[in-house]
Amino acid sequence: MKGQRQVDWEAIRAKASTFSEQAFAFVQDGLSHTVKSVHGDVTRDPERQGASDERFHVTGQQLCLGLRELAIQRYGLLAKTVLHKWGVRKTDDFGTIVYAMIDRAELRSSDRDSIEDFAGVYDFDEAFEQACPR
Repeated sequence: MKGQRQVDWEAIRAKASTFSEQAFAFVQDGLSHTVKSVHGDVTRDPERQGASDERFHVTGQQLCLGLRELAIQRYGLLAKTVLHKWGVRKTDDFGTIVYAMIDRAELRSSDRDSIEDFAGVYDFDEAFEQACPR
């Protein structure tokens, strides 16, 4: 089963140390952005407040797409450049950051989640050039 794979926390910690704290903050913001995009604004719906986190789960692929969208909203044509400055060059890097945050107990994962969910979701050059035509 995918969720029962052994996670190499030592390797994740080593890789995650190359990313700036701004990258971690951006991923945290991107998670909120993605949950809102996928599930709606749970803070404005009294019936949905306090619902389990599992109910509002997003996949690694959904998060990568949400992070792309948020980067373009915030940084426009410079989105890829900003992410590169923080050390983020591919969607796999988002996975490393997410799993480092899980290791630090800042995020939680479900049994369905895997770091491989972030692998090759999109190519940065194509994803950011298509979104920002010249």
